[in-house]
Order: sequence, then C-alpha cells, then structure tokens
Amino acid sequence: MTDLGGVPAAPSKSLLFLEARAAVDFATMLRPLIRGESRSVAQQTDSLTIVVPGFGSGDAYTLPLRRFLKQNGVRSEGWGLGTNLGGSNLRHTQEDLSPRWDFEYREEYRGEVAVPFLIDRFYDAVVARHTATGKKISLVGWSLGGFVAREVARELPGVVDKVVTMGSPLIGGPKYTVAASVFRRRGTDLDWIEAEIARREETAPPISQPITAIISKTDGIVDWNAVYDHKSPKVRHIEVDASHLGMGFNTEIWSYVLGALLSRDQDKPA
Repeated sequence: MTDLGGVPAAPSKSLLFLEARAAVDFATMLRPLIRGESRSVAQQTDSLTIVVPGFGSGDAYTLPLRRFLKQNGVRSEGWGLGTNLGGSNLRHTQEDLSPRWDFEYREEYRGEVAVPFLIDRFYDAVVARHTATGKKISLVGWSLGGFVAREVARELPGVVDKVVTMGSPLIGGPKYTVAASVFRRRGTDLDWIEAEIARREETAPPISQPITAIISKTDGIVDWNAVYDHKSPKVRHIEVDASHLGMGFNTEIWSYVLGALLSRDQDKPA
C-alpha cells in the first residue's frame, strides 16, 4: 500500500537516470518466460484480459506480461490498435468525438482531444470483443494505456470486470510527465487538458469496478502524485520501487497484476 498522493509536479530529473533499471527488469523477466515457469493458482478467471500499451509502444511490448498471464491461467490479448500515440496518429476532428464527451470545441485545436478520440476507438474494440466472446473484459494498462483503460471501464460497467494500471497519469494528462515540454512545443494547451480531466472526474459517473493502481515513487517519467486515484470508490494502491519504462517487464509487478486479476490479496504478490 502507499500513502495519499500530494500535489503533482514535473518529475525530478534525477529520477530519469533511474529509468536505466528497465534493462535489469527486461533481463530478469527472461528466465521465467524461457523456462515456461508458472505458479500454482487456486483459481482461474473466466474473463478475458486485454493489455493496453503505454505511449509510444504497442502489443509487442506487452507480450511478455501477456505470456506470463497465460502461463498462469489468465487468457489475455493485446489491444489490437497498433502503436499507442495517444490518438495523435489518428485523423480526426473535435466533431468526431462520441456524445459521451462534453468538451466545448476549441477555436484553435492542437490535438487536445486526441486521447478521448483514441478512447472512443478502444471502447468500440472492447464492446466488439465482449460481443464476440460473451465474456467480461478485464483491462490492464501501462502508463497512458491505464488512463485509456480506466475511461473505457467508466463507460462500460456491465462489460469491464476490473482494471489494473501501472504508472498511469490520472491527473493532468501529459502535464506532469517528461513529455510535457514536447506537447507544449506543439502548442498543446496542457492546462486545458488538466482542467477537463478534473471536470470529468467531478461530473462523470465514478468508475465502479475494482481498480488496482500500481505506483512507484521513483518513477522517472510520470510524477507519482499524478498517479494516485483520489476518486474511485473501489481502488487499491500498491507501491513498488520500479522504473516507469520497466513496469511492464518487472516480475514483481507481474505478480501483483496476476493477483488482482484473480481477485486475490492485492497487498501481496501472487
């Protein structure tokens, strides 16, 4: 467990150097995957798990985690929408958003609603998989992928069973990440994005499904204070000491993800 998050700020530059730990996570994960190691589980899940990649990555990055879940009785698959670029690579206008969003149109649009447009795309994909399989869907999201997963879960309480996020920015969008300067140079209004995210949290129905939010205070990409969920009624936070870039390859985190999906004690690795 972790304590309450404070006021978000830009990630410390000193923490960015610690992101090199991701190489260690990558090397460590190879052993159980190559050997095909699995753990004895008391139960299996009947739901289908979809793993959503973080910004700049795709299904190849989540394959090791998905293979681990499969070895341990959890059917999982990738999100199937290519590289997650936050919707910036998808041609769209503000008018293309679904009625589920109530943003006012911006006179000078600089991609501020690209992520909501991407969420609409993933919403359709989740509904399609639920219809095709007849199964509830569990969502696991890494970084931005966790934010996408949460918003789809908010809109689909009868379809999405549970949510697990890893280092996902819930406050401010990209504002409290190392990518903030890149978006500012593009002219993106980060203050507007932060305000609209906060307004949605206040006005939209809360996420009713169980959420496991995995947080690292030594995250060098996303300020951990922006990862803390202050609103959801069924959220449990788990604190780890891990790099942001290595979360999807960290075997300790894999254990927490597995435990959450199997509804085990989420305070201890499965």
